[in-house]
Amino acid sequence: MLSNTPPQETARASRIVVQDISHHYGQRRALNQLSFEVHTGEIFGLLGPNGGGKTTLFRLLSTLLPLQAGSAEIAGLDLATRSQEIRNLIGVTFQSPSLDGKLTVQENLKHQAHLYGISGALMRDRIANALSRLGLTDRKGDLAESLSGGLKRRVEIAKGLLHSPRVLLLDEPSTGLDPGARHDLWKYLKQLQQENGVTILITTHLMEEAEHCDRLGILNRGELVTCGTPDELRASVGGDCLTIQAEHPDELARLITEKFGVSPQRINASLRLEHPRGHEFLKDLIDAFPDQVTSVSLGKPTLEDVFIHETGHQFWQAEESE
Repeated sequence: MLSNTPPQETARASRIVVQDISHHYGQRRALNQLSFEVHTGEIFGLLGPNGGGKTTLFRLLSTLLPLQAGSAEIAGLDLATRSQEIRNLIGVTFQSPSLDGKLTVQENLKHQAHLYGISGALMRDRIANALSRLGLTDRKGDLAESLSGGLKRRVEIAKGLLHSPRVLLLDEPSTGLDPGARHDLWKYLKQLQQENGVTILITTHLMEEAEHCDRLGILNRGELVTCGTPDELRASVGGDCLTIQAEHPDELARLITEKFGVSPQRINASLRLEHPRGHEFLKDLIDAFPDQVTSVSLGKPTLEDVFIHETGHQFWQAEESE
């Protein structure tokens, strides 16, 4: 049985420190010398395409996989040598369902509480609080198998919070949630952060979800390519983003470079470039090559643009290549 009493915390409590972690499955490299820190009380997101290494890192931090290379600490505890103590401090919600469909919502929560030695009045209070906060009170008697995907997800999160963890690990938390439920989830996560000081790490492949994080690390093919706040990451792109369609993109790219001294990036059948005064450059571009340009779009940088800027390919292309 897991203990409900946390060990003595150090000055690094409720934070995550990852240093030079690498991981292989046979000859396939899943992670390559990852290093980052999650500050106390922040919401940190790991954004990346499917197959980028997020799930492997999540399994390592949740103590399901042993470290092969590198080191990590959670709440000041060494992941390699003090994993049992770490399990008492973290709440984990996996992407794969873990509910017993033949039990009610309340019964699922009771069994989770018993794993941490929580019983009696304390258990009843914790369950009632989790049900209320996640909008599940009127569903506590429903069988888990009868719930929608969004409601099941909320029960999963309630399970991970019963023992009042210092650190919450969420793997793709918006899986199965409609926009309204996703909004409610993030409202609750912000409340946990602000009122309880919980440190939260999420993995996601959704740009919209990543925008809610205080800071982001972007993963691509097992490597951390950049890290910062969403605003910092967008600012790093260096200007407006133009996406240009042309019948002969390579020829147009050569002409643009010769005339303007900038080198467009070839992304599939399109050209992409960044410019500090995109609206002015757009006019000059059309004036210079009216017959070669078939269409062009202009916009402020998004997290998708950050990913392209750092990796040289689109987000969904990384998923297809895995």
